[in-house]
Amino acid sequence: MKKIILTSLISLMLATNVSAGIDGENSLSKKNSGEVKDCFEGINRATFKFNQVLDGVIFEPIAKAYRVLPSPVRVGTGNALDNLSTLVTIPNNILQGKFKKAGVNTGRFVLNTTAGIAGIFDVAKKIGFPEYEKEDYGQTLGVMGVGPGCYIVLPVLGPSTIRDTAGSFANIFGGDAWYNITIANNTQHFSDFDYYTSRLGSGIDFRAKNIDSFENLEKNSMDFYASVRSLYLQDRQKKIANSNAITETQNDSDWEEIELQ
Repeated sequence: MKKIILTSLISLMLATNVSAGIDGENSLSKKNSGEVKDCFEGINRATFKFNQVLDGVIFEPIAKAYRVLPSPVRVGTGNALDNLSTLVTIPNNILQGKFKKAGVNTGRFVLNTTAGIAGIFDVAKKIGFPEYEKEDYGQTLGVMGVGPGCYIVLPVLGPSTIRDTAGSFANIFGGDAWYNITIANNTQHFSDFDYYTSRLGSGIDFRAKNIDSFENLEKNSMDFYASVRSLYLQDRQKKIANSNAITETQNDSDWEEIELQ
């Protein structure tokens, strides 16, 4: 039970990270975040403050130390972690009806895992594969028409919605092949440690890449909590809208042209 809870929490952290760019005036935070209600705002703000303290004491210092590593080490680590995330992206490509993209990402995974030495080198990108776009089960639920529900802030893990939180649990119910071969099944080649290390590494890698962006956002926001909420919700809405657009285009037989752009 402890393993399941810990795994779901770590998976949530990765699923709910916001990677949107942030300009000096924080223009994104000034836009409407949509119809998602902040039903638990009081609790969310308290949790948000707790996460800020935790981040300042633990995660930000680790991320800054990570940034000191040579660029080839950081790039290789990021590539390997992205390669593992493909194992979640592929089934979501299929569930969203993007079969060609699922095939492309399968080829990307096989090529990078073998020729790219466990994904350290992004060989697929070098030979012309299209830009990799991550997919997750929360996004797939959105594409299927499931509403986001209330906005919530999770301890340690950060921003989410009821839908995205529920979607993340698919990872521990067979939706993540990496979880299946490291934790769900007792294999000789991989262990629980490999899974948790990769998930922790993804969080550190993300935090290191966005230190300046978050500092800039906090500095230029009158309400940092509201800005992060707005950015997260807009990021999720944008990804779901793009996926819906691609699916609709697929139904009109124009899918291949869209995918190659």
